[in-house]
Amino acid sequence: MECRLPFSLVVFCLVILSSTVRSELVISSVEKFVDLHSHIVRVVSFLKVENQGPYDVSEFVLAFPDAQAKNLATMLVIYLEEGKIIYSEFPINSTKPKLKQSNMTFYPVTLPKKLEKGKTAGLDVYVVLTNLLKPLPKEITQAESQLLVYTDNIYYTSPYHIRNQSIVFRLPGRIESYSEYSEMRLVESELRYGPFEEQPPFSYSPVVVHFENNNSFAVASNFVQEIEISHWGNVQVTEQYTIIHGGAHLKNGFSRIDYQANPSMSGASSFRTLVARLPPMSHSVYYRDEIGNISTSHLRGDSQGTQLEMELRFPMFGGWKISFSIGYSLPLHDFLFESDAGNNVLNITFGSSIEEIVVENQIVRVVLPQGSKDISVKSRFTTKKSQELKYSHLDIVGRPVVVLEKDNVVPEHKRYFQVYIYYKFNNIFLLGKAMMLILGIFLLFLICILYMHADLALSKTSSWEEETEGRK
Repeated sequence: MECRLPFSLVVFCLVILSSTVRSELVISSVEKFVDLHSHIVRVVSFLKVENQGPYDVSEFVLAFPDAQAKNLATMLVIYLEEGKIIYSEFPINSTKPKLKQSNMTFYPVTLPKKLEKGKTAGLDVYVVLTNLLKPLPKEITQAESQLLVYTDNIYYTSPYHIRNQSIVFRLPGRIESYSEYSEMRLVESELRYGPFEEQPPFSYSPVVVHFENNNSFAVASNFVQEIEISHWGNVQVTEQYTIIHGGAHLKNGFSRIDYQANPSMSGASSFRTLVARLPPMSHSVYYRDEIGNISTSHLRGDSQGTQLEMELRFPMFGGWKISFSIGYSLPLHDFLFESDAGNNVLNITFGSSIEEIVVENQIVRVVLPQGSKDISVKSRFTTKKSQELKYSHLDIVGRPVVVLEKDNVVPEHKRYFQVYIYYKFNNIFLLGKAMMLILGIFLLFLICILYMHADLALSKTSSWEEETEGRK
C-alpha cells in the first residue's frame, strides 16, 4: 500500500497537468515588452493562441518562475477574439504541480468564451513585478549614478509550444552592459531580442541587462490609512508613511556642501520630492511629521484631482528612512451612496496616493459611524479583513472599524481596484451626540441656578444673635 500511494499521486498529477495544460494549444506569436524606467517592472505580452486540438478549450495557463511569482503584485489579462475585447477576472489563485518544472508557478485563466478547435484568439497579459531590480554595485558614493541589474528569460516562459517570439527591454538611459545574442539589436534606449522560431515549452536562456537608473526608488515599508466617515457630510483621511530609499546604499558619508553646490551631479541617485494625487474636492490638506508642520509643499487642484508636491526635510539616499503623515477632508456625497437594498455603500479607492511607490505593507482602517451594523466588505482582490471598535468623544458603544491589510501594493491597485463597504446606519444616531451636548449644557445651567439660589450659610442662628445683641 505504501508503494502504490506515491505512484498513484504522480499519475494523478500527470492527469491534472495534462488536462490543464493541453498540448493542442499552440502560441503562434508572442511579443513581450519589459518597461524598466521605474523600480517597478511592468511587463506587457501580446499572445496569439491557436487551438489545434479536436476539442474546445476553456482555460489557458500562464507560467512564471518562482522568483517572479513571489514578487508579482498584480496581473491583468485581456481576451480578444474576432476583434472583440473582453476583460477577464484577475487570476489570483495559483497552482504548483510538483512535476518536472518544480520551480514554476502556474496561473490558470478561465477564458470568457471557449476557444473552438481551429480558431485563434488573442491574449494581452499585463504583469507588475517588484523587487526584481538589484543595485550593482550595492553601495555608491554621493557623486555616483545608480546602476541596476535585471535578469530574465530571453524566451517567453510558457507550458505551450511557441512558433515565433521576441522580447524588448525599454530602458531609461545609459546601458552599461547586456547579454549578446545573434538575434539582437539596440536602438536608442530599446534593446530588442528575436525573433526566435519554434521553441518548445519551458525554453530557457538567461538575459541580463545592466543599466543606469536614477529615478525615485521610494518604498513604503509601512503605510497606514485611516478613513473616518461622518454622516454630517465629511470624510477625514489620514495617511501615515514610513518610506525608505530602496536603491544602492550611500557610502563614505554625506556632504551637504557638495549637494547644495550641484544637486543634479552630487546626489543624482537621491530624491527630494514626492507627489501625491489626492481625490477631487480635497480640502483642509496638511503635511507634517514628528517635528511639526512642513511648509515646503505646494498644492494644486482642479476638477480632475488635487496634486500635493511634498518636499522632504532632507534628500533621500540609498538606505535612508523618513516618516511623515498627510491628511485631507472630502465631501461625503462623492463617496457614499445608497444601494437598492437600502444599505450605505462606501466606495473607496485602494492604494497609496503617492505616485510610483511600492508599499510593502498597507493597512486601511475605515471608521464607520457609531451604530453601524450589518457590515460587509466586497473587493476584487485578496486582503486580510478584520473588525474592531474605536472610541471617540461622547461615544457610548464605540465606532465599528473595518481593517483591510495587503502586502506588495503598487499604483495599479489604485487604478484598477475599488473597495466597496456595505453597512446599515440609523440616522437617529446622528442626534445622539447633539442630545448629549444639549443635556449636558442643560444640567450645567441647572446646577448653576441651584447654586445661585442656595443659601450656603452655616445657620441662621448666628445672625439672630447678632441682631439681639444690637438691640441691647
